[in-house]
Amino acid sequence: MIKSNIRSLVFGLGLVGLAVSVFIVNQSFKSFARSYEPVLPVDFAVFNRPYKVPAEVTFAEERMPVENFDTRESLDRELLTSAYRHSSTILIIKKAHRYFPIIEKILKENGIPDDFKYLVAAESEFNNVISPAGAIGFWQIMAATGREAGMEINNVIDERYHLGKSTEFACRFIRKSYEKYGNWTLAAASYNGGRASVDEQIGIQKQNNYYDLLLNEETARYIFRVVAYKLVITDPGRFGFDIDRSDLYPPLSYREVKVDTSITDLSEFAAKYNTNYKILKYLNPWLRKPYFSPRPNKEYLISIPDEGMRTRTYEGIND
Repeated sequence: MIKSNIRSLVFGLGLVGLAVSVFIVNQSFKSFARSYEPVLPVDFAVFNRPYKVPAEVTFAEERMPVENFDTRESLDRELLTSAYRHSSTILIIKKAHRYFPIIEKILKENGIPDDFKYLVAAESEFNNVISPAGAIGFWQIMAATGREAGMEINNVIDERYHLGKSTEFACRFIRKSYEKYGNWTLAAASYNGGRASVDEQIGIQKQNNYYDLLLNEETARYIFRVVAYKLVITDPGRFGFDIDRSDLYPPLSYREVKVDTSITDLSEFAAKYNTNYKILKYLNPWLRKPYFSPRPNKEYLISIPDEGMRTRTYEGIND
């Protein structure tokens, strides 16, 4: 009987101790919750909100038939994919502000619709990436295709990494495709899938409208992905992105110097212009080695940062 009472007493004391511990932990958590303020306000509804497909959608002023269920659902898929890739899509929006001015100018000079700038978001997300197949740069150009078009591609110089020259390449390819197909949408699709692949499916299916063709998975999604990026970049707030203009990456200020002779040490070359190897390569990723060996009788333009570029890029951005 005594042992039983002792066990009951111990058990009761244990329950009291547990209750006290739970109370202390609960009070500590409440105190933490009151004092904690998140760095960014989070609207959790954003993560659950389905985004409406617009009633009218165009690519290069060519209407997308969103009244067709397959077209509508294909665009819906890419909008959801883009809108919910939050960190990646925010970076794309930020980087677009830096690189679009360069791309837009070259597209305009070559008579290519402005909407083609969104191909870069779909191709590389504004990164000099290398695809599993070996395509390189913002415009994802294969070595053989680039060389055939006259680009210099070797272990010292690779113009696929040159934004200006690779955009010029893309313009020539797109123009040729437009002349072949008679519309910009198929011209854009052929940039992704290749003309031979598009031609084969046109021949098999007896259709020459992108939205009526059954294409391989990547090319079938391509135009919708491009248009999704167009919609999100153009109006990020509509898709839940609260991005202030001061959050965008500003264009960089630099000038170009003409070079037609070898440079044995790019670090020393950079120092002559009051910069360093890191920034020189950032502005000129097409320079693949720490030295420069030009082709005979060919002139090159190397980008040099304006004075104070590194520190002044964001100067006054929050004023």
